[in-house]
Amino acid sequence: MQLLEAIILGIVQGLTEFLPISSSAHLRIVGEFLPSAEDPGATFTAITQIGTELAVLVYFWGRITRIIAAWARSLTGSVPRDDPDARMGWVVIIGTIPIGVLGFLFQDVIRDTFRNLWLVATVLIVFGIILGIADALGRRVRTEKDLTIGHGLTLGVAQSLALIPGVSRSGATTTAGLALGYTRPAAAEVAFLLAVPAVFGSGLYELLQAIREPGAAVFTLGETAVATVVAFGIGWAVIAYLMRYLKKGSFLPFVIYRIVLGVVLLVLLGTGVLQAY
Repeated sequence: MQLLEAIILGIVQGLTEFLPISSSAHLRIVGEFLPSAEDPGATFTAITQIGTELAVLVYFWGRITRIIAAWARSLTGSVPRDDPDARMGWVVIIGTIPIGVLGFLFQDVIRDTFRNLWLVATVLIVFGIILGIADALGRRVRTEKDLTIGHGLTLGVAQSLALIPGVSRSGATTTAGLALGYTRPAAAEVAFLLAVPAVFGSGLYELLQAIREPGAAVFTLGETAVATVVAFGIGWAVIAYLMRYLKKGSFLPFVIYRIVLGVVLLVLLGTGVLQAY
């Protein structure tokens, strides 16, 4: 039964990581409805996100290798520093700093206080509305070639808000990109690329913690590994779908979904069906 629960949560992770609806919130909520009725925890969430980020590496492999090569060559001057790929490398590096610093400083709050379902429900609704406004009012004229280091830092600060379950890493970064005037596909792709070092960093850190203290996690390392593999496969399919969808579609369906889910969660908490912790 424990392995089955891990697989279900791996499916949820894969389905929700790249959509702007918050995978951490969904893992937190779905965990309450499984037979164990238990929060899978921040450790399980961070490790399974390694699977979905591996999907990013596979899907964007050509793009990522170009970025790394151009960035490295820009250090020696063989590629201009304003080359779009080289600049993207700097954007990813600088944009990762805020979430790295805040994630390290507020580990205990992230593990405990931020997993309060009242907070999760509120954040789902509030950031859903913000995403809707940014999507409706954003100029959507800028592409990745228009990225600046300043924009990268802004996107990085937005990404750090995803330390709160319910915000959504891709949702927060994409919302900031839309507000800065980027097209939907460009904002989404930058969000995916920007998340790679942050997710791998937090995932590997939590993996080391789980190895050192195997009894502290809800799931065993074997069960978590299975969930991570499942999340990888489904995550890759979701990326492919979303990148095609955003060429013509809007974020409105995700905005509506977030608000409805948040309201339902508030009702379940208010009626005592669910407990905040």
